Amino acid sequence: MTPTPAAPRRTALDALHRALGATMTDFAGWDMPLRYGSERDEHNAVRTRAGLFDLSHMGEITVTGPQAGQALDHALVGHISAIAVGRARYTMICQEDGGILDDLIVYRLGESEFMVVANASNAQVVLDAVTARAAGFEADVRDDRDAYALIAVQGPESPGILASLTDADLDGLKYYAGLPGTVAGVPALIARTGYTGEDGFELFVAPADAEKLWQAITEAGSPVGLVPCGLSCRDTLRMEAGMPLYGHELTAALTPFDAGLGRVVKFDKPGDFVGREALSAAADRPVRKLVGLVAEGRRVPRAGYPVVAGGSVVGEVTSGAPSPTLGKPIAIAYVDAEHAAPGTEGVGVDIRGTHEAYEIVALPFYKRTR
Repeated sequence: MTPTPAAPRRTALDALHRALGATMTDFAGWDMPLRYGSERDEHNAVRTRAGLFDLSHMGEITVTGPQAGQALDHALVGHISAIAVGRARYTMICQEDGGILDDLIVYRLGESEFMVVANASNAQVVLDAVTARAAGFEADVRDDRDAYALIAVQGPESPGILASLTDADLDGLKYYAGLPGTVAGVPALIARTGYTGEDGFELFVAPADAEKLWQAITEAGSPVGLVPCGLSCRDTLRMEAGMPLYGHELTAALTPFDAGLGRVVKFDKPGDFVGREALSAAADRPVRKLVGLVAEGRRVPRAGYPVVAGGSVVGEVTSGAPSPTLGKPIAIAYVDAEHAAPGTEGVGVDIRGTHEAYEIVALPFYKRTR
C-alpha cells in the first residue's frame, strides 16, 4: 500500500496569506505563498519601495555550550568561533568529499550561543549533520524550527518602515549583524540580512507574535508602497543579485570552489573540519565558472538547458527567468573557463533545439547604488 504523502506544513501566517488571496504552493514540505498578485509588481516594489516576506520555512538550529564555536568550526567550512557577538556570517556545510550539503547563515547570539539558519529543503540534513559532528564537544544542538517565525522586510524604504516601529539602533546595525529588540511591541532578533540585493531586515519572532508583527509592518509600510511578496519574486530578485540557490547553483556534486565561493572555506582556522582534505585538493582544480547570461531575444532559458558555442556544449544553465529590472530574460550558468569572460561572443542557449544568442556578463546583474 502506497503511504499517503504528508500534508505540507503551514506557517503561523498561513490564514493571513489566504485572506490576502495568495497563490499557495508546496515548497520543501511547506505551504508557502508563491505570489499575491503580479510577481513583477512584487519584484519592482522590493527594488523601488519595500516588500514583506514570510520566510518561516527556514530551519533554525541553536548550538550552545562552552565549545559551541569549536564544534561549528569542525562542522562547517567557516571560522565560526571568530564571529563577534552580534554579527552573522555566510558559510557552508560540506560532505567529507567536499560536496555542498547547504549554504547557511550563522548568527552569534552570545559568547556560547549560535544560531544556524539552513534552507528549508535541507534543514533536517543540516540538523542531523551538525548534531553528529558536535559529538565529543561540550556543545548542545537544538532543533528550533518550531520556535521561530521569520518575517523579512526588504527594499530601500525598509529602514524607515522598521524605524517607525522600534527604538533599536538600526543606524548602527551593520550588514550581516543582528541585535535583540522590540518591533511593534514584539520581542525579535533583528538581523540586517536578506536575499534580494536590497537593504533590508529579517525578523526572528515567536510564531504566536508573527501575525501582529506582519500587520504592524503592513500598516507602517502602506504609505510608502510596501506590498506582501511571495517566493516567485524572491527568486527573480536573488537571481538579479547573483545570489546562489541550493539545488541550482549549489549541490552536493559541487564544492564551494566549483561555485566560485571558495572564499567561505577557511583553511587557516584551528583544528580539523569535515571536508578539509577534499576541499584542499579542489581549490586548484580547473572548473567551470559561474556567469550571467543576458538574452538578445525574448525566450527564457530554464535550469538544465545546455549552453553552446561553436556547435559544442560548453556549459549548463542553473537558473533562468525574465528579469523585471533589466527587461530581458537572464540566466545563471556554469560554463567552461574559455567562454566565461564577459563579452565572449558566439555563446547561446539551446532552448528546445533552437540556439538562442546570449551575452556573457559578470555577476551580479544588478547592484544597488544606495
